Amino acid sequence: MAINPKLLNEGEHVVWSTRTHAKALLFPALVLIVAAGVGGYLSSLPDSHRKIWLTLIWVVAGVVIAVYSLWPFLRWFTTTYTVTNRRLTTHSGVISRTGHDIPLARISDVSYEKGLLDRLLGCGTLVVSDASEQGRVALHDVPRVEKLQLQLSDLLFHGDRQDAQHDDGT
Repeated sequence: MAINPKLLNEGEHVVWSTRTHAKALLFPALVLIVAAGVGGYLSSLPDSHRKIWLTLIWVVAGVVIAVYSLWPFLRWFTTTYTVTNRRLTTHSGVISRTGHDIPLARISDVSYEKGLLDRLLGCGTLVVSDASEQGRVALHDVPRVEKLQLQLSDLLFHGDRQDAQHDDGT
């Protein structure tokens, strides 16, 4: 789950690493249960063209499950957020991978946002403001977002900043 140790620079270590919250899998799980239930129910109905209908029912159910359950699960499984003592990095993607690194020296503010469902499930959106054209990066569905925001703020503003002061961001 954490960043590959080969991708860490000398003297760099992982402070925390996480996936998006399992909340992202609630809708895909519901779709899986409903599609399997409807497919099973329709398969049990008597019909004169049973073989054709069974094939059609399970092909449609399979496509629905693949698109609305399997693909979101794979996206969830391959999305990680990692903070090292020098940078914040995100990785995502199933077929093609996308990564984004923000050096800690460029981060100017860290905050979080939590809706009602986020509060109930213990997750939220971590908002990182940096000195770039984009201005801010939102990391959605971060588990224990308040704790991670405090850890990141502590690392930024109270931690060992010698590495960050000598880092030019490249």
